[in-house]
Amino acid sequence: MAMARQVLCVCALLSVPLARSQPIRYSVAEEADSGSLVGNLAQDAALPPAQLSARRARLLAEDGRQHFRLDRASGRLVVADRLDREQLCAQSDTCTLAFELLLADPLQFFRVEVALHDINDHSPVFPEESVTFDIPETSDLGSRFPLERAWDLDIGSNSVQAYSISPENEYFSVSYGSRSNGDKYVELVLEKPLDREEQAEMDFSLIAVDGGSPPRSGTTQIHIVVLDVNDNAPVFTQDRYTVQVLENAPKGSVVLTVQAIDRDAGVNGDISYQFRQAVGQSDSAFEIDPTSGEIKLTKPLDFEAAETHELSVRARDGGGLSAICKVLVEVQDVNDNAPELVVSSFSSPLPENSAPGTVVALFTVRDRDAGANGKVSCALDDQLVFSLRPAYKNYYELVTVSALDREETAQYIVTVTAADAGSPPLTSSHTFTVAISDVNDNAPVFTQSSYTMYVRENNVPSVLVGAVSAADADVGLNAKVTYSLSAGQAAERPWCSCLSVNSESGQVFVLRALDYEQLKQSEVVVSASDAGSPPLRANVTVRLLVLDENDNAPLVLYPAPDSGPASSELVPVSAEAGYLVSKVVAVDADSGQNSWLSYHLLRATDPGLFAVAAQSGEVRLRRPVTDRDSVKHKLVVLVRDNGRPPLSATAALSALLLKDFSDLRQPHGSPATDDQPGSLTTYLILALVFVSLLFLASTAAFVARRLCKRKELKAAHGLDGADNLPSGLAEAAAAGTLPHPYCYEISLTTGSGNSEFKFLKPFGPSLTPQPWATGGGPSEEQVFPCVPVPTEDVTPDDAGTVSAEQFNRLSFN
Repeated sequence: MAMARQVLCVCALLSVPLARSQPIRYSVAEEADSGSLVGNLAQDAALPPAQLSARRARLLAEDGRQHFRLDRASGRLVVADRLDREQLCAQSDTCTLAFELLLADPLQFFRVEVALHDINDHSPVFPEESVTFDIPETSDLGSRFPLERAWDLDIGSNSVQAYSISPENEYFSVSYGSRSNGDKYVELVLEKPLDREEQAEMDFSLIAVDGGSPPRSGTTQIHIVVLDVNDNAPVFTQDRYTVQVLENAPKGSVVLTVQAIDRDAGVNGDISYQFRQAVGQSDSAFEIDPTSGEIKLTKPLDFEAAETHELSVRARDGGGLSAICKVLVEVQDVNDNAPELVVSSFSSPLPENSAPGTVVALFTVRDRDAGANGKVSCALDDQLVFSLRPAYKNYYELVTVSALDREETAQYIVTVTAADAGSPPLTSSHTFTVAISDVNDNAPVFTQSSYTMYVRENNVPSVLVGAVSAADADVGLNAKVTYSLSAGQAAERPWCSCLSVNSESGQVFVLRALDYEQLKQSEVVVSASDAGSPPLRANVTVRLLVLDENDNAPLVLYPAPDSGPASSELVPVSAEAGYLVSKVVAVDADSGQNSWLSYHLLRATDPGLFAVAAQSGEVRLRRPVTDRDSVKHKLVVLVRDNGRPPLSATAALSALLLKDFSDLRQPHGSPATDDQPGSLTTYLILALVFVSLLFLASTAAFVARRLCKRKELKAAHGLDGADNLPSGLAEAAAAGTLPHPYCYEISLTTGSGNSEFKFLKPFGPSLTPQPWATGGGPSEEQVFPCVPVPTEDVTPDDAGTVSAEQFNRLSFN
């Protein structure tokens, strides 16, 4: 009979059932070829076929074997491999293969059940190829001789339906049917009395025919031996024995003892036992004692392999008569199977920014035991990050319950323990190693809150002055740090474009030579950025301090080095030792010890007459002036800084000694200390600017005033005032050769006070002494015009006086 292909969809009759409420049912004939259509699963589950691929649809069978295959493109459910109903379901009246359709994103299950229909692919088989009966010739008509029925692995109408004898025999007929308890029987019925003398033996075939289309048959040979006078067959105490045995019963355990009774005596009453196991149950786990009828185990039983064992025991007496009884051994389950955990999906590594509730793994648990021994519960070890969530039936999801941080924990070892409800319970565990993948959630962090670097001025271009360093707690590209100068810069912070930072190492370079006098410090903002997406960054302030070098020589402010001929300081011959002749004023643009100045007398007409204060630059008389001293003296003062090596400058001074100036005594006291604050340079600049302005204004006023005064004096007094002058000066004044301007000398240096102003009283009687000329110092509003300086040397006589002729020859600048 050709193989028929049937495809039935029960769910089509009731419309598509809701997921998780009713299973989707199909039916298919066994022995269907691989690829045979079972049904359109996508249509019956009300799913577009495109979702099967998008949601990674797959089939999960409870026993782990894939009997069917899902075509994701069309949604068709087809047979994966040849299906043998007898192998899958044995003699069960119904054979249903169940599995789940699993969809992800979101997680969804559909229960699918495929009923496997039997086809007539097995012929009936007798337990023995031949059977011999020893039948007494005195057997009554209608005597029945039991036979082992034929077994057919098919069920229903495809199983054994009828028996017949071939060739037809006048002595025997075959009777078959079912008893009240459901057991089927086959018997030979004696239809005609036997006559050993007429026929001692006979042979015929017993044929078993099933109800398939076309039908199949099986044959066993019957051999009849006619015996003389054994008219009682053995009789079992029970037609059917039922016994329950624990599956962990040891080998050799006694399962049951069967007993048969024969009323005959002698050899005809001796009974021996033998048994056969039902067809399809090979490799018997039982043995029977032929004398006692004791049935024992030859190996341990397995409830999960077979829940029942059916035995056929035959009792035969010495005369050849026999009887058959059934023994049903029911195997009782014990908790001998630990739960099994099967992982369906597992996601690792897991991004550290995964939200709580993210599914990490999907798995199912099962236990081959029955009852409470097969009830399984799952638990996690001590975990604060993961938990288990029931999904569907015996499926569980491993999900996150809190935020993940790869920098804190890069890997989790999660152990799931499954335990059944047996006594004692059995457990099994599965370990999930969940790696956490990095995301860019950490900005770089500098090792210092700010950096200070130093460079000496006049540095070599591109000199390395230091390095910044930042670390990122992430890994990979997220931890790769690059450095750059930040575009933003506070306006109030001094900075220059002379700095550069290496993007890889963070080294800071000065690109050009710096001048401390122009730039003393600079601040830049260095940015550290990682390679994440989006990148994270951090900023740090880098302060560059320029260190001073001794690259500036002292600058002499007074006397001015380029103002023409050296200025002359007028010194009365009556001046005593310590008399302040002048003061050299100098500044140095460097800082620190490079700007510390010291003053030294380099050359002098008479080195023993003058002394220079090393710290203040004051030029004083070392001793009183004598008659032997020259009138005009030239001095060169060396100004030297404290750098390494030191730099220096020189200042040239000229001093003119004049005598008979008895009223021009200068106090010898030490210079007063300036208590007013302020730096030397600022004070000098302000003083010079102020004096210059006053000089211009006062010169004009003074000339006008002198012209007016001169006219008034000529009119009122004439030149009588010349009598008060010394003889030489009086003559010069009378002749009109004595110049009228008068000199007031100013020496301004650090630490100088009012006592450093020197002045001369007017020589002529026409000049009224100023109020400050007799002891008080000049105020800031008073004007000090420059003194005319004689440009020709004058030699005094032995008395130390200058004649009028000599005085008249003097030319003043």
